[in-house]
Amino acid sequence: MKNPVKKTRIPEQKAFVIQELIAPFFDVNWHFHSEYQLFVVLKGRGTRFIGDHMQAFREGDMVFTGPNLPHLWKNDKEYHDPKNGLGTHGIVIYLPDNFLNQSVFSLEEFEGIAQMLKKSERGIEVTGKTNQLITEMMKEMLHLKGTQRIIQLLKILELMVDSPDCRLITNAGYINSNKESEKDRMGQVYEYVMQNFQGKVSLKEAARISNLSQSAFSRYFKSRVNKTFSEFLTEVRISHACKLLHESDLNISEIAYECGFFTLSNFNRLFKERMNQTPQEYRKEFLDAFAAVS
Repeated sequence: MKNPVKKTRIPEQKAFVIQELIAPFFDVNWHFHSEYQLFVVLKGRGTRFIGDHMQAFREGDMVFTGPNLPHLWKNDKEYHDPKNGLGTHGIVIYLPDNFLNQSVFSLEEFEGIAQMLKKSERGIEVTGKTNQLITEMMKEMLHLKGTQRIIQLLKILELMVDSPDCRLITNAGYINSNKESEKDRMGQVYEYVMQNFQGKVSLKEAARISNLSQSAFSRYFKSRVNKTFSEFLTEVRISHACKLLHESDLNISEIAYECGFFTLSNFNRLFKERMNQTPQEYRKEFLDAFAAVS
C-alpha cells in the first residue's frame, strides 16, 4: 500500500499562496499547520485564539503566525445564524516553512526577514500605520502575477522587520505541545466554551467532551494552554465584557450578566485583576480615546 500523500496549502510549483476569504463565518476549527500565515480581517468580529493567548478581534485585525502555532478566529454567535445576514471577509497569505532556506534567500541581505520569521513562532500582531500599509499591499497583491507578486511579498515582510507596530502575542517560552491527533479534542473544548460561556460551563462537561477524567483533563488542558480551565473561561468572559464595553450601551450590571458572571462584585474583581482597571474606567478610557480621534 502506498503511503498517504501529505496535503499542503501550497502547490509545489508555487512559492506561496494568497487567498481572499469571503464566507458567512471564518473557519470554526482550532488548528495548526506547517506554513507561516499572514491574515487580515477586512470584515467580521469575534474572539481569536493564538497559542496561549486570546482576545476579541474586529475589522483590521492582522496576525502573522509561524509554523505549527495553534490558532482560531471564532466569530460571534450571530454570524452563525443566516437570518442575521452577516458575513466575513479576509485575506490570507501562506508561506512554506522553508521559505528562506533556499538559494538567494539564505544570504545576508535577508537576515532581518529571517529573524522576523523566527519571532513569528510566538505570533505577531500588526497594528497602526504598518497594518494599514500592509492591508493595502495585500489587496493589491490579489491582482498581481509572477515576480511582481513575490516582490510585493518581500516588501510586506520587510515592513514588518523592526516595525514599532508589531508585537509578540504568546507568552515567552510558549511551546505547542499539542499533537496532530488532538486538534479535534481541543477544538471541541473551545467550541463548548464559546457556545456556553454566557451561562453555565462545567469542568465535568469539558472533561466528558474530551473523553478524560476531570483530573486528567485539568492536567491536559493546562499543559496545552498554559492556564487552568477556570482561568481560560474567565478570560473568555472578560474578553467578551471588553467587547460589550466598547460596542454596547449596556450598563455594567447587564454586561456582567451577559458574560456569565452571576454577581457584580465577582465581575468587578476579576475584571480589575486582569485589566488593571475597573469596567467603568476601561469604558471611559476607550470612549475618551475614540473621541480624540473622531
